Amino acid sequence: MTVAAFIERKARQLAYYIKAFWRGDLPYREVNLFFWDTLEEWINMSNRNATPISSQERVFWHLMHQIHFWPQDTLLSDAVLKEELNRCVNFLENGGFCPFDCVGIRP
Repeated sequence: MTVAAFIERKARQLAYYIKAFWRGDLPYREVNLFFWDTLEEWINMSNRNATPISSQERVFWHLMHQIHFWPQDTLLSDAVLKEELNRCVNFLENGGFCPFDCVGIRP
């Protein structure tokens, strides 16, 4: 699997998980499990450093970091953070302009 294909697949899943979590349809532990499972899959990719990082990938890793860094209550209640993360989710789902404040890097 290519890096681009991996990020494309995982970005759609991440957007789905975050939106379901915000709606109350998914417990935070499932989001956290997705985080760790994704990292494990990433580590096992043999070609993960062979291609330059894309805008989609930068936003993806930024969002991954944010959902792991912030506690559950903050992810649910901080309006400024939710707006930032929602811009990232929208970009991963729909493309368009890349949010300027996403500085994700590969783990």
